[in-house]
Amino acid sequence: MRTTLLISALVGLAAAAPHPQQIDFDEILSEPTPTQTGPSVDAVSDPVDYNAAVAAASASAAVTSDLASGPSKRDVVELQNVEKRGDCAKQPDGYGPKPATDTVDAFEAYQTFHDTANNAPTPQGYSLSFKDLSASVNANSYMGLYTFKTYDTIKCQQLCDSVDLCTAFNIYFERDPTVDPGTSCPNPPSFTNIKCTLWGSGVTKEAAVNDGQYRNDFHVVIAGSNGYTKDNPPSPCDGFDGPTRFGGAINAPLNAAGKNTYMGVKYFPGLYDAGKCSAACSANTAYNSRHPRADGTYDKCVFFNAYLLSKNNVADGTYCSLYTQTWGKPYDTNFGQYRGSDYYSVSSSYGFTVKA
Repeated sequence: MRTTLLISALVGLAAAAPHPQQIDFDEILSEPTPTQTGPSVDAVSDPVDYNAAVAAASASAAVTSDLASGPSKRDVVELQNVEKRGDCAKQPDGYGPKPATDTVDAFEAYQTFHDTANNAPTPQGYSLSFKDLSASVNANSYMGLYTFKTYDTIKCQQLCDSVDLCTAFNIYFERDPTVDPGTSCPNPPSFTNIKCTLWGSGVTKEAAVNDGQYRNDFHVVIAGSNGYTKDNPPSPCDGFDGPTRFGGAINAPLNAAGKNTYMGVKYFPGLYDAGKCSAACSANTAYNSRHPRADGTYDKCVFFNAYLLSKNNVADGTYCSLYTQTWGKPYDTNFGQYRGSDYYSVSSSYGFTVKA
């Protein structure tokens, strides 16, 4: 894991200009991509247990390790694939409607799916991100899957609200096999599952890229896919005032004393979790206090800017910029940057200040 954090002895030096605070692509590209970006093709239930306190502790330990040892790559633990049986075993019942003709074309054209998606209510506190697509979301911020008996956006919203850091959901119809396709049953009859997936970032049309796949000769396809994103800001962080909403990311000048207050950046691929930024800020201060300058002084992280970084409008992870001074408007001026043909955008940008 590579972390761009400026060592305290260097941060304290006067500078002719502030350290660049544009998006640090070296830091982003050094991080491994999460291995699970959506449910497996045969999943009907896949709750994801995300513990924010454990995640914050892990973030704190990672920052301390980075500061102590310098840049390094962390080992990537791959999720173990579940072995597919392919033994024609009966699959859990699908309760959704289905067309009279059991073909992919009939499923995709079935008007009931489109009418249901177009008439579904948008839950209070959420915005409709996309409607009636033929693909489901794949992104770094996957938080679990549930299967319903009805196409119920309110129930999906309630599940999202019950899960810490869930900020969006995707609900859709999926054509699934009645038995596990295998050599003796390569293309069995279908039924319809109604699936609700939860996400730790906003969902976008650009993230809806899972338009189906094959299980043996059986073609899994999707219809009536709707996405909804929560309007609420992130939760408060212990020991910090905030969140304060910004338009873009902070790009701070030198302070009134002509000093650079920028301490560096920490990036966490996956769901949007400002709590990891608070842990990074606190860990940075703790490390600096144990490794002061020769005169006994050290830099304290007193403010951080947390935001969701997206690549080509698909959520990628949590970006944390750390500072020795609080900043706010009108310095929230970085709304995104290009890297080649890829556009990295800033959203859900919030500031947090250490409590006095």
